[in-house]
Amino acid sequence: MLKRNRIEEKESEYHFPILIAEDNPVTRKLIGKILMNAGHEVVLAENGIDALTLFNEKFYPMVVTDWIMPEMNGLELCKAIRSRINQSYVFIVLLTAKDSKYDIITGLEAGADDYLTKPFNKAELLARLKTGIRILELEASLRKVNEEITILSRTDPLTGCYNRCYLNERLPIEIKRAERYRRPLSMILCDIDHFKKVNDKYGHQTGDLILKEFVRCIKRSIRNPLDALVRYGGEEFLLILPETNLSDAIRVAKRICGTISKHAIKVQQNEIYITASFGVTSFENDSHRNDFSADNLIRQADRFLYQAKEEGRNRVKFG
Repeated sequence: MLKRNRIEEKESEYHFPILIAEDNPVTRKLIGKILMNAGHEVVLAENGIDALTLFNEKFYPMVVTDWIMPEMNGLELCKAIRSRINQSYVFIVLLTAKDSKYDIITGLEAGADDYLTKPFNKAELLARLKTGIRILELEASLRKVNEEITILSRTDPLTGCYNRCYLNERLPIEIKRAERYRRPLSMILCDIDHFKKVNDKYGHQTGDLILKEFVRCIKRSIRNPLDALVRYGGEEFLLILPETNLSDAIRVAKRICGTISKHAIKVQQNEIYITASFGVTSFENDSHRNDFSADNLIRQADRFLYQAKEEGRNRVKFG
C-alpha cells in the first residue's frame, strides 16, 4: 500500500524537496527526522514502486534510496529515474549495507551520484546532500542564464517586444497548429503614421520613446502571453493572434487604433499624438486554401496595411 508521509518544511536557504525510499520503518523515520531538522521538505516511500509512483506525480530533484527493497530495489529505481526525461537533474544517493568496491561501482553505474553505507553517520548524510544541493544550484543558475540569453536573443532591445528571430520560430508553429486542428489564426500588421517626420522634428530619442509607448498601448489590448507582438521593422509591428477569427482580429485592431490616436505621449513640456495604420488578415477554420503559409499571411496583411496608408492612414483595412 502506498503511503505518502509529508514532513513540514522549515525555513531554509535550500528549496529542493527530497524523496526518501526506504523499506525499514525505523530507518525511514530517522532519515526523515534528520532532514526535517536540517530544513528540508521530505516525502517518504516504503519501497521503490511507491517512490517511482510519487516521482511520476511530482518531480523531486533529490532522491535518497535504499538498495535492497521489496518490489523494486534501489538500483531499479535509479535506472527508472534516469530513463525519464526530467525537467532538471536528479541527484540520487544510494543508501545500503553493501560496501565492496564492486557494489559501489554497480550502484554508480545504475545512476546513483553518491553512495552511503549503513549504518550511516548523520553528519556524513547531510554533507553528501549538501554536495548534491551545490550541484543542483549550479545547474539552476546555468539554466537561468541560458533562459535569459534565449529571451534576449528573441527580444527587441528597445521596445521589449519580440523580434524577427522569434517570429520565424513562432509563426510556422501557429500555422501548423491552425491547419491541423482547423482553428482560426489572425495577424495584424501595423505601422506608425509619418514616423520619419516625428523623428526629424523631435529627434531620435523622442522617436524611441514613442516606439516604447506604442508597444505599451498595444500590449494593454492583447492577451498576454497567448498573443505575440513582434517588431517587424523600424516602426512596423506584427501581431500574431491564435484562436482569433477575422471579425475578432478587426475589433482588436480598431481598439488599438483608437487607443493610439487618443494617447498623449509626454516629452518634456510637449504632448505628442500619433496615429497608426493596420492591415488584418486571417486563416479561418472552415477555409481550404492551399496558399496558407507564413510568407503569404504576412504578404496579405502588408497589402491591407498599404491600402490603409493609401486611403488616408489612421484606419484598419482587412480581408
